[in-house]
Amino acid sequence: MTTYKNSELSIMQERIWLSLAQMGGGEQKYIQEAFDTNWVVPLGPNVNGFENDIAKFLGEDSHVVALSAGTAAIHLGLVQLGIEAGDEVICQSFTFAASANPIKYLGANPIFVDSEEDTWNISPEWLEKAILDRKAKTGKSPKAIIPVHLYGMPAKMDEICAIAAKYDIPIMEDAAEAMGATYKGRQCGTFGEYGALSFNGNKMITTSGGGALICRTEEGAKRTMFFATQARENRPYYYHEHIGYNYRMSNICAGIGRGQMEVLEEHIARRRAIHALYTEQLAECQGISVKQNPSTDFDSNFWLTCIEVDPTLCNGKSADDIRLYLETQNIESRLLWRPMHTQPIFADCPYYGDGVSERIFERGLCLPSGSSLSDEQIIRVANAIKQYKISLYCSRIDETVQY
Repeated sequence: MTTYKNSELSIMQERIWLSLAQMGGGEQKYIQEAFDTNWVVPLGPNVNGFENDIAKFLGEDSHVVALSAGTAAIHLGLVQLGIEAGDEVICQSFTFAASANPIKYLGANPIFVDSEEDTWNISPEWLEKAILDRKAKTGKSPKAIIPVHLYGMPAKMDEICAIAAKYDIPIMEDAAEAMGATYKGRQCGTFGEYGALSFNGNKMITTSGGGALICRTEEGAKRTMFFATQARENRPYYYHEHIGYNYRMSNICAGIGRGQMEVLEEHIARRRAIHALYTEQLAECQGISVKQNPSTDFDSNFWLTCIEVDPTLCNGKSADDIRLYLETQNIESRLLWRPMHTQPIFADCPYYGDGVSERIFERGLCLPSGSSLSDEQIIRVANAIKQYKISLYCSRIDETVQY
């Protein structure tokens, strides 16, 4: 791995960030309305409006509850699936820690499953092997399955849902990175019993923080709201029969979300256009491949455009070497999520797979993909990668000549 001195950092060009939030202009209107009406607490008209806007966008008769984070959404989905201490929950290993942490919140045990190459998401083959092996070892099936639509790429939901139905295991779908992505025309997050969205500052839309739980039924949504507001029973005094949580979204944050929903389609279109431009610009860059939809069944939102680096075609240089070089050009990029089964905190958890996610992690890199980035900025990133490749080629020629 090559290291670069701080003095080599290009300070003459404006920094290009990985994925900044982009305001659409309408957010302030809803925020001001909240202040004018003194709705500056959790719950309120903006929360209701935001939930309705998301449900309308998703379709499938979805019921949506706005929450404080995508992690909170996964947590409450698992709570309602009855996950308890000692239970086992299957989770995609190739993901961010927020997919797996809520399992541990409940005292349950994650069972990590490897990915497959086409989508980088949970392998249906290894999923079924994991279920059968856990049944053989424990005498019962895992209590839930958490597939993830990584970087906005839909998982193979037909196969995953078929396996889940075969063994009667509910799905808690993690669509935190996939708002607007579709599988066979259906929005990600609407396949499972529950689905989680994230509105963190770097996502497709933002509420500065926040998330939402997608529920199949109105009753599920009502129950989610119950748990998200400290599980207070319907009595004239505070009375609790269940552990509750303070997970509801504020009316101010929801106001940002309502404004963001007005430009969601534009944000999705722009991220896809950025991916197309990277694909065009890097098409002839040997050893660098841009991750694509596997087929027309998949329509990623390309939240982050990712590349795979083949060191054998890049003079032995890795994705991390490219990341470090881009940093000298004042360009932020990021390595892929390190698989959960390789994380120290989950070292004792069972894992089923053959190392696909580890290999992808070693060769993958996320490129700047924010919807506010211009074509010129994307071309600058692509040119930096190509220039690095050219310098590697020239270096190799020099070494050959000297030899």
